[in-house]
Amino acid sequence: MREIISKAESIIVQIATPYATGTGFYLKPFDLIITNEHVVRGNKNVVIAGRLFEKQMTSVKYLDIKYDLAFLKPPLGHRMISYDCGDISKIDEGDKVIAVGHPFDLKFSATQGIISNLDHKEDDISYIQHDAALNPGNSGGPLINMEGQIIGINTFIVQNGDSIGFALPIDILLNCIQDFNHGKGQNGVRCPSCQRISFENNGNLSKYCTHCGAGITMIAQIDDYEPYGVCYTVEEMIGNLGYNVALTRKGPNNWSLKKGSAMINLSYYEKSGLLIGDVYLCALPESNIGELYYYLLKENYKLQGISLSVRNNDIILSLLIHDQYINNNTLMMLFKNLLKSADYYDNVLVNEFGAKWKSVE
Repeated sequence: MREIISKAESIIVQIATPYATGTGFYLKPFDLIITNEHVVRGNKNVVIAGRLFEKQMTSVKYLDIKYDLAFLKPPLGHRMISYDCGDISKIDEGDKVIAVGHPFDLKFSATQGIISNLDHKEDDISYIQHDAALNPGNSGGPLINMEGQIIGINTFIVQNGDSIGFALPIDILLNCIQDFNHGKGQNGVRCPSCQRISFENNGNLSKYCTHCGAGITMIAQIDDYEPYGVCYTVEEMIGNLGYNVALTRKGPNNWSLKKGSAMINLSYYEKSGLLIGDVYLCALPESNIGELYYYLLKENYKLQGISLSVRNNDIILSLLIHDQYINNNTLMMLFKNLLKSADYYDNVLVNEFGAKWKSVE
């Protein structure tokens, strides 16, 4: 099982948009990244990251509301490997399966379960029902059998109680890929009315299905994301600091930035009006923790606007500001102070107290 999971990790793709995060996986024979439609909905470009390539933007190639499928263009120069697809006719109820996922800023997860139903009907589509634990971040990840073959794509959009997962069978996915390939590389969208695919025809776009005339939005017609309010101010600051703003987005009102050895997470909570910036400085040392705690408490007595804390095994420097006080100048000043303080404290904690550097992916 360990070998299966290790191999699967090399094809897993983390996906983020301004609206959602999820998982995808690479199918080498078709040179496509596969995920759920609801993960990338409302976007023609998304952020992807993986173990074998750098975080970057890529384009959406195919959208399919009926089967909750989306295909993405793979990154250039990647080293993702080939992974076998299973034969659905050889799968039985009671077989063991593994559900794999890796949403942004969360650990790679692999959960084992048992197939309980091979023909769970939902909107006239047959799903594989299993009890491998899923969460929303696992959406779009593969379901794998014990022979190390992909037999389905997990979806969180079908829910029916606790500890029950659902996956679209691999044969339906392969049929959809075959349909998409009729477009010879052109972007395509499955019509929700007639269920046939309309292709963009070398830039000649229509607002109507080319088969039945029903209203349809092609991928190129999707509007670019435009932040507003506090999110606009935050992204303006991120851009002014020299970052590619789109690459820092990781879901609704969340951003992630690298600064040297530190990872900075920014989160805006509209209900409370709070903007929180967390810098993960380093990991706790194996000894002399009492002395380190005393130092953190003593420093917090001096600090203004920022604070040091411990979460699990991580030492974190945090900024908290209410949105009524947020403007361009104030936010930039506070954030620069956060970064400057982080650069100071991580060195002190490592060099004087034996804390451990954190790896920044």
